[in-house]
Amino acid sequence: MNKKVLIVGAGWLGLPLALQLQKSGYLVAVTKTSQESLEPLLASSLIGYVCKLTNDAPTQSTTPSALDRILLDFSPDIVIGSFPPGFRSGNGGAYEQQWKTLAQSVKRAKPSKLIMISSSTVYPSLPDIMTEDRATLALASNNAHFSDKARIMLKAEQHVIDSDLDYCVVRCSGLFGPNRHPARFVSKLKAVSRSAPANMLHLYDAIGATQFALEHVNREVVNATTPHSVDKAQFYQAAINDTDLDLAMPLIVDEANKTISADKLLGLGYQFNYPSVLDAFNS
Repeated sequence: MNKKVLIVGAGWLGLPLALQLQKSGYLVAVTKTSQESLEPLLASSLIGYVCKLTNDAPTQSTTPSALDRILLDFSPDIVIGSFPPGFRSGNGGAYEQQWKTLAQSVKRAKPSKLIMISSSTVYPSLPDIMTEDRATLALASNNAHFSDKARIMLKAEQHVIDSDLDYCVVRCSGLFGPNRHPARFVSKLKAVSRSAPANMLHLYDAIGATQFALEHVNREVVNATTPHSVDKAQFYQAAINDTDLDLAMPLIVDEANKTISADKLLGLGYQFNYPSVLDAFNS
């Protein structure tokens, strides 16, 4: 019998992840926040549900939430949360509560595993190599090097870690790929550094790393970032060169910053589709 996977959030990453897992033999269901956004997905033979995670604190109500009903109806073996924190839209404060709600509902449903798609936003902006143990909620609590966004993400992660379920937290670095070409970000950048690495991850490796975590990683936090990088100035110049857009590079500066380490994921056995960030432009 095929294992069942529920992906909460079928967006830019969640939808192609769902299709890849379906191709690999899993029975996959996805959620969207509205019926209108769900309709186009149903032609792909995915099972679809409408679910908008609440921003409210859980109550003692005996009335099941939409998520509880979905978990009861689909009865997944694995649940993957793949929804953005909403920092750009000013809704980041709700993210931790959404993960608290999700973790509590999933814990009641008792699947075999909970996977969180997190972000390298959790790390402090220091010119050091960032292994997974460099960002925890305990470390960030009274440390000025951690941003408010990092603390929100780490609080959300902690709900997964404390869920008593088998879990994996996948911390993706900057995502790019189809319909998200990095050249489109250039005009929004005030400056790029030639002394800071481009911590980036192609969509195909975000999908690959998540499936690898689903199948091979237990009770761990892992970074998902391209192992071999170049500096940000080189990366964005390569991105511009990969398009026909008439774009000028922003101001180039010499500001060092963090390097996200992929060593743990590599050590666990994951093989990257694009071992270097420039490989994606040459494929």
